[in-house]
Amino acid sequence: MWRLALSSSRSPQSLIVSESDAGAKNLGKPVEDEAVDKNIFKDCSKIAFYRRQKQQLSKKSTYRALLDSVTAGKESTRFQIINEAAKVPLLAEVYGIEGNIFRLKINEETPLKPRYEVPDVLTSKPSTVRLISCSGDTGSLVLANGKGDLKCHITANPFKIDLVSEEDVVMSINSLGQLYFEQLQIPPKQSRATKENEEDTSDDTTQENQEELGLWEEKFRNFVDVKDNGPASIGLDFSLHGFEHVYGIPQHAESHQLKNTSDGDAYRLYNLDVYGYKIHDKMGIYGSVPYLLAHKLGRTLGIFWLNASETLVEINTEPAVKYALTQTGPVAAKQKVRSQTDVHWMSESGIIDVFLLTGPTPSDVFKQYSYLTGTQAMPPLFSLGYHQCRWNYEDEHDVKAVDAGFDEHDIPYDVMWLDIEHTEGKRYFTWDKKRFPNPKRMQELLRSKKRKLVVISDPHIKIDPDYLVYAKAKEQGFFVRNHEGGDFEGVCWPGLSSYLDFTSPKVRQWYSSLFAFSVYQGSTDILYIWNDMNEPSVFRGPELTMQKNAIHHGNWEHRELHNIYGFYQQMATAEGLIQRSKGKERPFVLTRSFFAGSQKYGAVWTGDNTAEWSYLKISIPMLLTLSVTGISFCGADVGGFIGNPEAELLVRWYQAGAYQPFFRGHATKDTKRREPWLFGEEHTQLIQEAIRERYTLLPYWYSLFYSAHVASQPVMRPLWVEFPDELETFGVEDEYMLGSALLVHPVTEPKATVVDVFLPGSNEVWYDSKTFSHWKGACTVKIPVALDTFHLPSINHGPKILTAGLPWWRSG
Repeated sequence: MWRLALSSSRSPQSLIVSESDAGAKNLGKPVEDEAVDKNIFKDCSKIAFYRRQKQQLSKKSTYRALLDSVTAGKESTRFQIINEAAKVPLLAEVYGIEGNIFRLKINEETPLKPRYEVPDVLTSKPSTVRLISCSGDTGSLVLANGKGDLKCHITANPFKIDLVSEEDVVMSINSLGQLYFEQLQIPPKQSRATKENEEDTSDDTTQENQEELGLWEEKFRNFVDVKDNGPASIGLDFSLHGFEHVYGIPQHAESHQLKNTSDGDAYRLYNLDVYGYKIHDKMGIYGSVPYLLAHKLGRTLGIFWLNASETLVEINTEPAVKYALTQTGPVAAKQKVRSQTDVHWMSESGIIDVFLLTGPTPSDVFKQYSYLTGTQAMPPLFSLGYHQCRWNYEDEHDVKAVDAGFDEHDIPYDVMWLDIEHTEGKRYFTWDKKRFPNPKRMQELLRSKKRKLVVISDPHIKIDPDYLVYAKAKEQGFFVRNHEGGDFEGVCWPGLSSYLDFTSPKVRQWYSSLFAFSVYQGSTDILYIWNDMNEPSVFRGPELTMQKNAIHHGNWEHRELHNIYGFYQQMATAEGLIQRSKGKERPFVLTRSFFAGSQKYGAVWTGDNTAEWSYLKISIPMLLTLSVTGISFCGADVGGFIGNPEAELLVRWYQAGAYQPFFRGHATKDTKRREPWLFGEEHTQLIQEAIRERYTLLPYWYSLFYSAHVASQPVMRPLWVEFPDELETFGVEDEYMLGSALLVHPVTEPKATVVDVFLPGSNEVWYDSKTFSHWKGACTVKIPVALDTFHLPSINHGPKILTAGLPWWRSG
């Protein structure tokens, strides 16, 4: 057996594991730092498929389309692509989809076995529109939508696709020649006998080079990833013409506008448990949405790369140059050169399956994306109020005392939260009999005040034959399997655990049934759920997650679907809450890990942040990025999960959090208690005012979420969404719009006395909520602020600004 000794920090990096029997496996040495230890996680130089693609692409090997192979079917136009070196054909399919969307799929024509295609993310099979073949030049093919205003211009040699809108090329695919596709192979030991008289397809790689490129085995620290069918990565480039501003691809603790990447510094999409993540860093953290938006004056585009394996994205923006010298024969001429952003996607496995959202407006792109992946679930009203959480409220008496504290200090709140300690030894769906002997009575106390309870349920299940959830899942084969065929075992909060295979419909159906009142003893209809650690987090696993060659439903390796694991747990949880109410109540489920489409199932937060001013500041661009990629119900832990905020920081965080979609105070167990009334009378009053401000605007919040649900419009909007024709808004990330009416500019610096607020809209008038002073738009104004700068807006006066409390409404 393994024993676990946990430090007071919740960080898996502080986990100490000791061996108590000779048969146990070595899980690695303890790491005791609370802050993120980046050595635990890979950078690009340690990712084999990145190294392979960069090396191969430097050789400039090109693909050409075989246009004599074109076939036009009811749904798509198909043709072959071939690489001059490999001589193995790929199959390309171009689809026209309802709502001005194009889809491009590239796969092996005859793969060794089927390659993974991401299921369940698209809400349904997209309705296709027949593309009309127009006459092109020799060596090209033109496919147009029914109206003829959007065309795909396919060039044969070298292979390239231009997306043309009204004769203007807005996007080019493979114009940089970065199409990359590794075919599945028979393992060398099996193929040696059959290939003695055949051409060698290993590109003359030496054994040493094979190890360096991670073809069949990839080593990282003490872990070896064995690849049964060899390397299988894919890649493709997209050039966005006239665009300098690109956004999206969460989740990173980075600016809203995506930055240029250098070699070895790509944006990584790989869901990981990163405690105290570093800010202004492109490393992957808890969730991944492989969806990028580009915006310029007059046009917004989207690229949705539907792939759930580890993905890297390189960005290179070249700003507009007024004039550049071009050589045409012997004559040098001056030519205006417009800006361009090149986006290079690379994924470890799967197929190329990409949707091109052609806009042309931000609103159109939001609708196109939600047509594919669904809109934000309409939340229950209580979930838009304030949530109070801590790891952990100790027992029923503690819950009762904290609940009474809110009443005593006249601070509104809606939801009490319980973390992992409420269970019997980290066994989910149970209650600690000493700490929470009568959970129904506790919930009835909350119900009497119209409040709710949220409890945690993680995907790891403690290995204990006497634990009913484990025994049932074990009996029915519901756990992820290891490469040898047994149940995958890893260490997490309960100790040695197995992990439910949520990719299986049967497992999801069974897991949903666990929320029935007759099964989940002690639960009532005011209890809702929080899915945590579902990247999945595996202490002492490679990068603190599951081995990539673990096996899921359908015999798919974990590498194929890693980023969608948490998506499936939230899906099953939400369905369980719907079933228990017989469809009469909307569920509330918060998840830490997420993927494209997670918005259909509930809320997301930014994970284990730190009680520092810089984390308050970075929360704004992080939430804006989530918002424009479909996930409107998002927030950051108020006060910072890790560490002890000073009173000023805590007040400012409450003032900011009151104007973010998901509003929860949370802290780890080794922090000082920080209920809103523990920082002196002055600060208690300021926090009270901030929370009351949230409730004053609750009808507005609810209306915004309804708009997100039915019309796909984000709740929290970067300025460029509301003012798409004002270049000055494109890079703003320290203020934002709530809906179309309220502009918010939180104070994120200590001891601030004045804040510069940019007021967009040359035809707008903005009103100060306190004085009703007004300003015309298209200017920056200096707003004096004090710690108590937090006043109630008057909705009757139209849009205002909020400066960590000072809302301004926009006229008209």
